[in-house]
Amino acid sequence: MYGLLTPSLRNESKHLALRANNMIHPDTRLGAVHLTIRDLRRSLDFYQQRLGFQLRHLEGSKANLGAGGQDLLVLYENPDASPYPNRSGLYHFAILVPSRLELAQSLRHIAETETQVQGFADHLVSEAIYLPDPDGNGIEIYRDRPRENWQSLDGELKMATDPLNIESVLDELHGQEEPWPGLDPSTKMGHMHLHVAAIEAAENFYHDVLGFDKMMRYGPSASFLSAGGYHHHLGLNTWNGAGAPPPPPDAVGLRWFVIQLPNENELNRVIDRVQTAGLAIHEHGTGWLVRDPASNGVLLTSM
Repeated sequence: MYGLLTPSLRNESKHLALRANNMIHPDTRLGAVHLTIRDLRRSLDFYQQRLGFQLRHLEGSKANLGAGGQDLLVLYENPDASPYPNRSGLYHFAILVPSRLELAQSLRHIAETETQVQGFADHLVSEAIYLPDPDGNGIEIYRDRPRENWQSLDGELKMATDPLNIESVLDELHGQEEPWPGLDPSTKMGHMHLHVAAIEAAENFYHDVLGFDKMMRYGPSASFLSAGGYHHHLGLNTWNGAGAPPPPPDAVGLRWFVIQLPNENELNRVIDRVQTAGLAIHEHGTGWLVRDPASNGVLLTSM
């Protein structure tokens, strides 16, 4: 059948086949976020007592936290670390709770502990709470609406930043009087949102090299990408300024975040694409560390 295609259709078929080969596996997920913080005791109190994380491992100035069977967050203490505004790096990491009830439980606990909140939003595909940790690292806690309720417009997923109906969320708590045990064990890392220096360069890396799908553009300053049709595993923005430089190595904030491929074969396919693109990548702990064009660290691993 291929030989019966016109030259233009043959070229298009080759392009589609090549593009399909470069797509990241749809079962790709995010793993732990690794952060530099200034005071480990203060951060552990915040993440455990305010947000409901569990301490999984503590060794010296490093702590691993989660909710169930894997790490969601790894903290590294550096008392001399400083924040560097208007740089690339973390905008927020987003913790995905399994239901609206769990979101309501988190919201109630945040209110009861008088934890600082930065905002709330209804994104059409999800409902979210935004807050900072003690060092100013951005956090989102959210729940997804069922995927069958997501909508598209002109081939792009519809997302928005509408006001969250807080009273409706809290209505989920009727009849739920038991003490909150903390984050549900099925809580996972839902997405990462990054400050980058340039949207096109970041898209070239995450889309053309790693293979994530482009889901939507938010004007010229933000882009959202995913694997497997999710609304987004990655958010990219230039809200700290186009051309924002990376922070120095001793800065508060993101060290790297983990992208988990479903198996070694899929991991090797992505590593091959990174190497073919001429990007520096090296073995690091349990994975392979590469940096995007804004110097945000990405650790590629397999599940």
